[in-house]
Amino acid sequence: MGDWSFLGRLLENAQEHSTVIGKVWLTVLFIFRILVLGAAAEEVWGDEQSDFTCNTQQPGCENVCYDEAFPISHIRFWVLQIIFVSTPTLIYLGHVLHIEKELLYRNGGDEKPPIRDEHGKIRIRGALLRTYVFNIIFKTLFEVGFILGQYFLYGFQLRPLYKCARWPCPNTVDCFISRPTEKTIFIIFMLVVACVSLLLNLLEIYHLGWKKVKQASGNSNGWSEGHCDLLILHENGHISPTCLIWGKGIFWCFPIFSFLLSRGD
Repeated sequence: MGDWSFLGRLLENAQEHSTVIGKVWLTVLFIFRILVLGAAAEEVWGDEQSDFTCNTQQPGCENVCYDEAFPISHIRFWVLQIIFVSTPTLIYLGHVLHIEKELLYRNGGDEKPPIRDEHGKIRIRGALLRTYVFNIIFKTLFEVGFILGQYFLYGFQLRPLYKCARWPCPNTVDCFISRPTEKTIFIIFMLVVACVSLLLNLLEIYHLGWKKVKQASGNSNGWSEGHCDLLILHENGHISPTCLIWGKGIFWCFPIFSFLLSRGD
């Protein structure tokens, strides 16, 4: 497996512009996915094909049975999973760097624009906040997709005996998988880590949006006033009726994004 240091450096930069839950998610990704996958997974699956044996001498039978049992190697599947769930965070990081470059240009290049407020909290608002929320949503979708994909491809347990009847096998042959118990334990471990990452994504979505939705729904007048104040802030004092209508539409159709419009602090 290749070197993960480049991806690690990029994700480390993204950690500076994430919420507390986002930092925990990145830590789980680093330690329990990238590090464990690089250190242990190759040792466990190093004999995946070489020790896959079938009780037949028919040429080609063993290869087609292995292809049926493992459409894609577990290692490559998990590498793809890490790449896919990391990509939205890298896109968010690119947006952060773009905004910082614009602010630096506006300031005349005298100093780096601040990324934290007076309380030391990361400033994530406006367009940057929208990108961050989309980042979490796509990470969640990818996570669910890969968990379901793993279930339909292999299931979550490897059995020692695999029966195969594919051509050119002369009949139903018995094939044997090496170290199935150890590999099953590793599969369950990676599944638990994926579920923890998914839970962290859902918690972060709740943290960013659901509380604001409940506050807004509990006080419709407060929602309208706060909404206008935010539009003044983001539109530099220029309010258009289209923006107000668009904002209400987003609130009622996609409640999670009300946080993007109602956050004025």
